[in-house]
Amino acid sequence: MRAAGLALAPAVRRLPPPWPAVAATLALLVLAAPPFLGEYALQIGFRLLVLLAVAEAWNLLAGYTGLVSLGSAAFVGTGGYVVVAAMNRLDLPLAAAVALGGIGAAALAFTVSWAVFRMRGLYFTVGTLALAEALRLFMVNVPTFGGAAGLFLDQDPVPAAGLYLYALGLLAATTGVMAAATQTRASVILRAVRDDEDAAAGFGVRPFRVKLAAFMLAGCIMGMAGGLQGYKLGAVEPYGMFGLGWSVDALSIVLIGGLGLRLGPAVGAVFVVALGELLADYPELHTALTGVILVVLIRFAPKGLCGLASTLLARRGAA
Repeated sequence: MRAAGLALAPAVRRLPPPWPAVAATLALLVLAAPPFLGEYALQIGFRLLVLLAVAEAWNLLAGYTGLVSLGSAAFVGTGGYVVVAAMNRLDLPLAAAVALGGIGAAALAFTVSWAVFRMRGLYFTVGTLALAEALRLFMVNVPTFGGAAGLFLDQDPVPAAGLYLYALGLLAATTGVMAAATQTRASVILRAVRDDEDAAAGFGVRPFRVKLAAFMLAGCIMGMAGGLQGYKLGAVEPYGMFGLGWSVDALSIVLIGGLGLRLGPAVGAVFVVALGELLADYPELHTALTGVILVVLIRFAPKGLCGLASTLLARRGAA
């Protein structure tokens, strides 16, 4: 019996892992869920999907390219304003307006890249934070964009189930883009720039072009997420769309789930949204507890919950 078991061991190791089948099953369940969910559950699902798309984009920047940005709100807000303005003035359908919002956010990333890429490390982080705050103040003080009151959508939003499906479509597209960027030769180039862009340049990689591509791609995803959020609310205003909360949420989700890990944003988004709902009546406690969790994870599990689980499983397998 022992000999038979030893003979079967290599064949068992060659079996395909169950994760693709599990992922496909989960995707089908999420897609088929709207008819069975109430209004509240659809609202939570929409928020989860939008935050996950923003976190995936931030993970592409910080986890794979080394661009630790605090300017997510700049692209989210730009996408929200573009979508509302396009639907009001051009009478575009939602899908086309959201795509236009992503293009507008990518154009913003291209425009500011020449300035922010002159900075590295902490200076880049502070520079992107200043960009988001400058845009917020600009939108507050310019009457063309509605000033502090913002813009109101002339059309009635689609039902919650429809918005849920739009958010799911955005996440599916984001997942495909992330798979192409992190599971192909592009992943090696991104990591080379992240680890040492001067050394990467010595091997023929052009760091500026690589960072620009990642910056514009992440900005496009964040802009489309902001466009869906603005459409859902029926209005956009500077304090909400350009608020620091978007940047903090993206950072918290990725750090809690696992920076630079494919499952990190998904695990972090579920954790953050669930914690927010449990402590919805205690906002101060929610903020304090999130901070404590981040400090503990950074100190004892720098790879987040996914990294911690992977380490524990590896130890158990070794034992």
